[in-house]
Amino acid sequence: MYMQSYLNISSEVQHALDQNQPIVALESTIISHGMPYPQNFETACMVEKAVRDQGATPATIAIIDSKICIGLSNEQIERVAKEGISCVKCSRRDIPEIMLNGKIGTTTVAATMIIAALAKIPVFATGGIGGVHRGAEKTMDISADLQELSMTNVAVVCAGAKSILDLSMTLEYLETNGVPVLGYKTSEFPAFFNSKSGLNLTQTVNSPDEVANFLRIKWGLKLKGGVVIANPIPSKYEADYGLIEDHIKNGLSEMKERGIMGKDITPFMLDYIEKQTKGLSLKANIQLVLNNARLAADIAIAYKKSPQA
Repeated sequence: MYMQSYLNISSEVQHALDQNQPIVALESTIISHGMPYPQNFETACMVEKAVRDQGATPATIAIIDSKICIGLSNEQIERVAKEGISCVKCSRRDIPEIMLNGKIGTTTVAATMIIAALAKIPVFATGGIGGVHRGAEKTMDISADLQELSMTNVAVVCAGAKSILDLSMTLEYLETNGVPVLGYKTSEFPAFFNSKSGLNLTQTVNSPDEVANFLRIKWGLKLKGGVVIANPIPSKYEADYGLIEDHIKNGLSEMKERGIMGKDITPFMLDYIEKQTKGLSLKANIQLVLNNARLAADIAIAYKKSPQA
């Protein structure tokens, strides 16, 4: 009961929990740090609608007024969207601090996984996971998302890892920590804005039912940790790989010159790439998130077919 005092679960999400209905967890850092206003608010609403249209309940997660909010109202989503980068980008280590000081904390993949697990929501949709940053052999900059995936029983539907990262090292880290990476109708790890990275995957799944069965087996065997469902961006929305890579290299150079580090890297790079592509990368980002939300809803529905779910 003490745990419940920290949680503010919306009536819509609570009803779905009580009725054992499918729910999809959604992060809020993509709202505050991933896109500018008003596109961030519009996209968050579209993502929630996409989940509902598939037959599941969306549960956007953030920390607001010292409460962990699971399922945001439109007013709360707009508040987060307008606050933007003034919100605190919140991972595992930040949750108690944000709860204590009353600031708005928007949840990363890691924090969203933790909170989804607390609420017994096993499926989560995001844009791209964090990972091993380029040059991490010197900086040791590795996203907490990867460690969380090795510990927390939540399935994460994503368009691979953000392409600003070292994708090869990210996959190595996940393999070392026993995190399955399932390519959804692909044998190649997606590269966020692009459907292909040149990195092969060992496991491919072709339907939501297949994913759901995989999750039942993994967790039924008490094999701790999450699962990455790598869902490529639809080909008609993907960006030119070489062009994006050039922008990434130039952005990383500017970032180093300006001394940008840690949590500020990803928001800076996404904003830089958006400006360099004149908004095309933002459009791709929106479409891949919607694509992931729809698949996550289908997986959540398939998973609930099990009497043990």
